[in-house]
Amino acid sequence: MIDTHCHLTDPRLEGQLEGVLARAAAAGVAGMITISTGIDDAQRCIEVSRGREQIRCTVGVHPNYVGETDLAQMPLLRGLQAAPEVVAIGEIGLDYHYGLELRDRQRQAFEMQLQIAVDCGKPVIIHCREAADDCLAVMAGFPGIRAVFHCFTGTVDEARKVLDAGYWLGYTGPITFKKSDALREAVRLTPLDRLLVETDAPYLTPEPLRKQKVNEPALVMHVAATVAQIKGSTLSQIDEITTRNVQRFFGWDVNNPVPQPS
Repeated sequence: MIDTHCHLTDPRLEGQLEGVLARAAAAGVAGMITISTGIDDAQRCIEVSRGREQIRCTVGVHPNYVGETDLAQMPLLRGLQAAPEVVAIGEIGLDYHYGLELRDRQRQAFEMQLQIAVDCGKPVIIHCREAADDCLAVMAGFPGIRAVFHCFTGTVDEARKVLDAGYWLGYTGPITFKKSDALREAVRLTPLDRLLVETDAPYLTPEPLRKQKVNEPALVMHVAATVAQIKGSTLSQIDEITTRNVQRFFGWDVNNPVPQPS
């Protein structure tokens, strides 16, 4: 099993990283991808991943952080993405939840990073919140790009639009929540060969631990178990399928790691 989206540089996880990794291994989680939210964070993600075969990372600027980012520094991501630990550009996208005052700046940063991904041949991790139609409209200008809409919590209709555009969907703890019937319907709609499981740790702890602890990669098993239940499958089958999906999408085979420079 691989947690395809977590934030190991968050102080709640980075401060106990060795314990987080040990608990993940004990739960059967063989790998995880730690996701960048900004340029400084991208550098930390690379550092956390370096020398650890069970961790890979991304580089990118989250839409909620574009207001504090000098967009003239965005080309730095081109150099950072060349590190052997980096498997994608992200998380990038549009987020309208907290207001629209940064809408144009978010779009500019989004387009800049999509172009970097195209130029470098990297897939992208999409953060899209209350902005599905606009996200898809921007991405239509970058045909052929590989993209996963991470932590999908939209409507069934939005899931269908994402899938019809050829993109993937990543699911997190909310699919385990009691009132998430519509979201579970989106899981049911998603082809298994375009589905990824993730935690978004330390956020969105799944049931049955939602009110008890900070989320961490070990708990991706609860997400995968819910996917298995929805799909009428077994946990081991979902493990095998999603691990294979990671190899197809990110080019990372956790079972056959390529040695990294020290």
